[in-house]
Amino acid sequence: MASPLHQFEINTIFPLTVAGYDVSFTNSSLFMVLAVICSTVFFVLGMQKKALIPGRFQSAAEILHNSVANIVSDTAGENSKPYFPLIFSIFIFILFCNMLGMIPFTFTVTSHILITFCLALIVFMAVTITGFARHGLHFFSLFIPQGTPLLIAPLMFVLEVLSFCVRPFSLSIRLFANMMAGHIMLKVFAGLAVMLAATGGMTALLLPLPVIVNVGLIAFEFFVAGLQAYIFAILAAVYLHDALELH
Repeated sequence: MASPLHQFEINTIFPLTVAGYDVSFTNSSLFMVLAVICSTVFFVLGMQKKALIPGRFQSAAEILHNSVANIVSDTAGENSKPYFPLIFSIFIFILFCNMLGMIPFTFTVTSHILITFCLALIVFMAVTITGFARHGLHFFSLFIPQGTPLLIAPLMFVLEVLSFCVRPFSLSIRLFANMMAGHIMLKVFAGLAVMLAATGGMTALLLPLPVIVNVGLIAFEFFVAGLQAYIFAILAAVYLHDALELH
Protein backbone atom coordinates (compact mmCIF):
# COMPACT_ATOMS: atom_id res chain seq x y z
CA MET A 1 0.00 0.00 0.00
CA ALA A 2 1.33 3.43 -0.96
CA SER A 3 2.18 5.86 1.82
CA PRO A 4 -0.87 7.85 2.97
CA LEU A 5 1.38 10.93 3.08
CA HIS A 6 2.13 10.74 -0.65
CA GLN A 7 -1.07 12.68 -1.43
CA PHE A 8 0.29 15.75 0.40
CA GLU A 9 3.45 16.12 -1.69
CA ILE A 10 3.85 19.43 -3.50
CA ASN A 11 4.93 18.95 -7.11
CA THR A 12 6.18 21.64 -9.46
CA ILE A 13 4.13 22.15 -12.63
CA PHE A 14 5.90 25.20 -14.08
CA PRO A 15 9.36 25.97 -12.63
CA LEU A 16 10.02 29.68 -12.17
CA THR A 17 12.70 31.66 -10.36
CA VAL A 18 12.50 35.39 -9.70
CA ALA A 19 15.46 37.27 -8.19
CA GLY A 20 16.86 34.00 -6.87
CA TYR A 21 13.59 32.95 -5.23
CA ASP A 22 11.69 29.86 -6.29
CA VAL A 23 8.15 30.97 -7.20
CA SER A 24 7.26 27.93 -9.26
CA PHE A 25 3.64 27.14 -10.07
CA THR A 26 2.81 23.96 -8.15
CA ASN A 27 -0.13 21.61 -7.71
CA SER A 28 -0.97 23.60 -4.58
CA SER A 29 -1.04 26.82 -6.62
CA LEU A 30 -3.19 25.13 -9.25
CA PHE A 31 -5.90 24.08 -6.80
CA MET A 32 -5.92 27.46 -5.09
CA VAL A 33 -6.53 29.04 -8.49
CA LEU A 34 -9.21 26.45 -9.23
CA ALA A 35 -10.89 27.20 -5.88
CA VAL A 36 -11.05 30.90 -6.77
CA ILE A 37 -12.35 30.16 -10.28
CA CYS A 38 -14.97 27.64 -9.09
CA SER A 39 -16.23 29.92 -6.33
CA THR A 40 -16.43 32.87 -8.75
CA VAL A 41 -18.33 30.84 -11.35
CA PHE A 42 -20.62 29.48 -8.64
CA PHE A 43 -21.66 32.93 -7.41
CA VAL A 44 -21.87 34.42 -10.90
CA LEU A 45 -24.28 31.66 -11.89
CA GLY A 46 -26.12 31.95 -8.59
CA MET A 47 -26.66 35.70 -8.85
CA GLN A 48 -27.17 35.94 -12.59
CA LYS A 49 -30.96 35.72 -12.72
CA LYS A 50 -31.84 37.16 -9.28
CA ALA A 51 -35.22 35.47 -9.45
CA LEU A 52 -37.91 36.07 -6.86
CA ILE A 53 -38.24 32.29 -6.58
CA PRO A 54 -34.58 31.23 -6.54
CA GLY A 55 -33.24 28.21 -8.39
CA ARG A 56 -30.70 25.76 -7.03
CA PHE A 57 -27.60 27.87 -7.63
CA GLN A 58 -29.22 31.04 -6.33
CA SER A 59 -30.58 29.24 -3.26
CA ALA A 60 -27.17 27.75 -2.45
CA ALA A 61 -25.43 31.10 -2.95
CA GLU A 62 -27.97 32.91 -0.76
CA ILE A 63 -27.72 30.27 1.97
CA LEU A 64 -23.92 30.59 2.10
CA HIS A 65 -24.09 34.39 2.06
CA ASN A 66 -26.78 34.63 4.74
CA SER A 67 -25.11 32.03 6.95
CA VAL A 68 -21.82 33.93 7.07
CA ALA A 69 -23.64 37.27 7.39
CA ASN A 70 -25.47 35.92 10.45
CA ILE A 71 -22.22 34.60 11.92
CA VAL A 72 -20.54 37.99 11.56
CA SER A 73 -23.46 40.08 12.85
CA ASP A 74 -24.37 37.75 15.75
CA THR A 75 -20.79 37.10 16.87
CA ALA A 76 -18.93 40.33 16.13
CA GLY A 77 -21.84 42.79 16.44
CA GLU A 78 -23.41 45.37 14.16
CA ASN A 79 -20.15 47.34 13.84
CA SER A 80 -18.61 44.37 12.03
CA LYS A 81 -20.53 44.79 8.77
CA PRO A 82 -17.62 46.46 6.92
CA TYR A 83 -15.52 43.37 7.63
CA PHE A 84 -18.05 40.88 6.27
CA PRO A 85 -16.44 40.69 2.78
CA LEU A 86 -13.10 39.62 4.32
CA ILE A 87 -14.56 36.85 6.47
CA PHE A 88 -16.91 35.71 3.71
CA SER A 89 -14.06 35.55 1.17
CA ILE A 90 -11.88 33.48 3.50
CA PHE A 91 -14.80 31.18 4.33
CA ILE A 92 -15.62 30.55 0.65
CA PHE A 93 -11.95 30.02 -0.24
CA ILE A 94 -11.49 27.44 2.51
CA LEU A 95 -14.79 25.75 1.70
CA PHE A 96 -14.00 25.32 -2.00
CA CYS A 97 -10.41 24.23 -1.29
CA ASN A 98 -11.74 21.59 1.10
CA MET A 99 -14.41 20.39 -1.31
CA LEU A 100 -12.03 20.22 -4.28
CA GLY A 101 -9.71 18.14 -2.12
CA MET A 102 -12.46 15.54 -1.71
CA ILE A 103 -12.36 14.73 -5.43
CA PRO A 104 -10.16 11.64 -6.08
CA PHE A 105 -6.61 12.35 -7.35
CA THR A 106 -6.81 16.04 -6.49
CA PHE A 107 -4.80 18.04 -3.95
CA THR A 108 -6.07 19.32 -0.61
CA VAL A 109 -4.62 22.82 -0.22
CA THR A 110 -5.69 23.19 3.41
CA SER A 111 -3.75 20.06 4.41
CA HIS A 112 -0.59 22.21 4.42
CA ILE A 113 -0.01 24.33 7.49
CA LEU A 114 1.75 27.07 5.51
CA ILE A 115 -1.49 27.80 3.64
CA THR A 116 -3.70 27.69 6.74
CA PHE A 117 -1.20 29.81 8.69
CA CYS A 118 -1.24 32.49 5.97
CA LEU A 119 -5.05 32.58 6.13
CA ALA A 120 -4.94 32.80 9.93
CA LEU A 121 -2.27 35.51 9.72
CA ILE A 122 -4.53 37.58 7.46
CA VAL A 123 -7.26 37.41 10.12
CA PHE A 124 -4.79 38.19 12.91
CA MET A 125 -3.35 41.23 11.11
CA ALA A 126 -6.81 42.51 10.18
CA VAL A 127 -7.99 42.19 13.79
CA THR A 128 -4.86 43.85 15.22
CA ILE A 129 -4.91 46.76 12.76
CA THR A 130 -8.65 47.22 13.34
CA GLY A 131 -8.13 47.28 17.10
CA PHE A 132 -5.45 49.97 17.01
CA ALA A 133 -7.22 52.00 14.31
CA ARG A 134 -10.47 52.01 16.29
CA HIS A 135 -9.18 52.39 19.86
CA GLY A 136 -5.58 53.58 19.59
CA LEU A 137 -3.44 52.68 22.59
CA HIS A 138 -6.63 51.91 24.53
CA PHE A 139 -6.60 48.62 22.58
CA PHE A 140 -4.10 47.35 25.14
CA SER A 141 -6.93 47.31 27.71
CA LEU A 142 -8.06 44.12 25.94
CA PHE A 143 -5.15 42.36 27.65
CA ILE A 144 -6.17 43.36 31.18
CA PRO A 145 -9.63 41.94 32.04
CA GLN A 146 -11.93 44.20 34.01
CA GLY A 147 -11.70 43.73 37.75
CA THR A 148 -8.14 42.37 37.65
CA PRO A 149 -6.32 43.19 40.94
CA LEU A 150 -3.49 45.67 40.44
CA LEU A 151 -1.00 43.25 42.00
CA ILE A 152 -1.43 40.60 39.33
CA ALA A 153 -2.23 42.96 36.44
CA PRO A 154 1.31 42.73 34.92
CA LEU A 155 1.15 38.93 34.95
CA MET A 156 -2.32 38.92 33.40
CA PHE A 157 -1.16 41.37 30.73
CA VAL A 158 1.72 39.09 29.70
CA LEU A 159 -0.52 36.00 29.66
CA GLU A 160 -3.23 37.73 27.62
CA VAL A 161 -0.70 39.06 25.12
CA LEU A 162 0.74 35.56 24.70
CA SER A 163 -2.76 34.15 24.30
CA PHE A 164 -3.53 36.79 21.68
CA CYS A 165 -0.34 36.08 19.72
CA VAL A 166 -0.99 32.32 19.76
CA ARG A 167 -4.31 32.77 17.94
CA PRO A 168 -2.97 32.49 14.38
CA PHE A 169 -1.14 29.28 15.32
CA SER A 170 -4.15 27.62 16.95
CA LEU A 171 -6.44 28.76 14.13
CA SER A 172 -4.15 27.38 11.44
CA ILE A 173 -3.27 24.12 13.21
CA ARG A 174 -6.95 23.29 13.81
CA LEU A 175 -7.79 23.48 10.10
CA PHE A 176 -4.59 21.82 8.90
CA ALA A 177 -4.72 18.94 11.39
CA ASN A 178 -8.36 18.09 10.74
CA MET A 179 -7.97 18.04 6.96
CA MET A 180 -4.73 16.06 6.99
CA ALA A 181 -6.00 13.49 9.52
CA GLY A 182 -9.22 12.95 7.59
CA HIS A 183 -7.47 12.35 4.28
CA ILE A 184 -4.95 10.00 5.88
CA MET A 185 -7.82 7.89 7.27
CA LEU A 186 -9.48 7.80 3.85
CA LYS A 187 -6.22 6.66 2.23
CA VAL A 188 -5.58 3.96 4.84
CA PHE A 189 -9.04 2.40 4.65
CA ALA A 190 -9.12 2.63 0.84
CA GLY A 191 -5.75 0.89 0.70
CA LEU A 192 -6.99 -1.78 3.09
CA ALA A 193 -9.96 -2.49 0.84
CA VAL A 194 -7.67 -2.86 -2.18
CA MET A 195 -5.32 -5.18 -0.28
CA LEU A 196 -8.19 -7.42 0.85
CA ALA A 197 -9.53 -7.59 -2.70
CA ALA A 198 -6.09 -8.51 -4.05
CA THR A 199 -5.48 -11.35 -1.56
CA GLY A 200 -8.61 -13.30 -2.55
CA GLY A 201 -9.73 -16.42 -0.69
CA MET A 202 -11.46 -16.19 2.67
CA THR A 203 -9.84 -12.82 3.38
CA ALA A 204 -11.85 -11.26 0.57
CA LEU A 205 -14.99 -11.95 2.58
CA LEU A 206 -13.92 -9.08 4.84
CA LEU A 207 -13.84 -6.68 1.89
CA PRO A 208 -17.29 -5.13 2.54
CA LEU A 209 -16.20 -3.97 6.01
CA PRO A 210 -13.48 -1.46 4.96
CA VAL A 211 -15.63 -0.40 1.97
CA ILE A 212 -18.56 0.43 4.26
CA VAL A 213 -16.25 2.22 6.69
CA ASN A 214 -14.66 4.15 3.83
CA VAL A 215 -18.04 5.28 2.49
CA GLY A 216 -18.94 6.47 5.97
CA LEU A 217 -15.59 8.27 6.30
CA ILE A 218 -16.09 10.01 2.94
CA ALA A 219 -19.50 11.28 4.03
CA PHE A 220 -18.04 12.39 7.36
CA GLU A 221 -15.10 14.08 5.64
CA PHE A 222 -17.46 16.10 3.45
CA PHE A 223 -19.16 17.24 6.66
CA VAL A 224 -15.79 18.11 8.23
CA ALA A 225 -14.76 20.03 5.10
CA GLY A 226 -17.75 22.33 5.48
CA LEU A 227 -17.54 22.42 9.27
CA GLN A 228 -13.90 23.54 9.32
CA ALA A 229 -14.65 26.47 7.02
CA TYR A 230 -17.59 27.36 9.28
CA ILE A 231 -15.46 27.15 12.45
CA PHE A 232 -12.73 29.28 10.87
CA ALA A 233 -15.31 31.98 10.05
CA ILE A 234 -16.79 31.87 13.56
CA LEU A 235 -13.39 32.21 15.26
CA ALA A 236 -12.45 35.04 12.91
CA ALA A 237 -15.67 36.80 13.92
CA VAL A 238 -14.94 36.19 17.62
CA TYR A 239 -11.48 37.72 17.28
CA LEU A 240 -12.96 40.67 15.36
CA HIS A 241 -15.48 41.23 18.15
CA ASP A 242 -12.60 41.54 20.65
CA ALA A 243 -10.96 44.19 18.48
CA LEU A 244 -14.17 46.16 18.02
CA GLU A 245 -15.67 45.95 21.49
CA LEU A 246 -12.61 45.19 23.70
CA HIS A 247 -14.47 42.55 25.70
